[in-house]
Amino acid sequence: MWIVYALLAAVSAAIVTTLTKAGLKDADPNLAFAIQSLLIIVVSWGTVAVQGNLKMIYNVDGRTWMFLIIAGICTAASSLFSFNALKLANASMANPLQNTAMAFAVLFAALFLKEKITWQIITGVVMILGGALLIALSKKQ
Repeated sequence: MWIVYALLAAVSAAIVTTLTKAGLKDADPNLAFAIQSLLIIVVSWGTVAVQGNLKMIYNVDGRTWMFLIIAGICTAASSLFSFNALKLANASMANPLQNTAMAFAVLFAALFLKEKITWQIITGVVMILGGALLIALSKKQ
């Protein structure tokens, strides 16, 4: 099931990039991010409420809170950088470069989570980085 969720996340992210780029035509990128963030808050807390999981917030320990808060700060920074990149460049060029995050995720997972890195993973990362750079650094048409 994780593959289905991962692919749905990828399709959703592609739609977000496309719609965000269209929305940034006449909007400040930081304001646009703030608008989307408000909707993210409503949808995420609404989902937790509908599922009846609000009371579970009391079960989250301090270490978990720390990780989630830092991740939230990084998510906000990532989105702000992404919105500004999309304002300045074509989505077809900015997004592939942003998706080199996968290479950093593999590196960080190996360093901090002790996940095993195989030659297949290294080969895939190199190919993705090469493709992203090729697309991102191509001339605008």
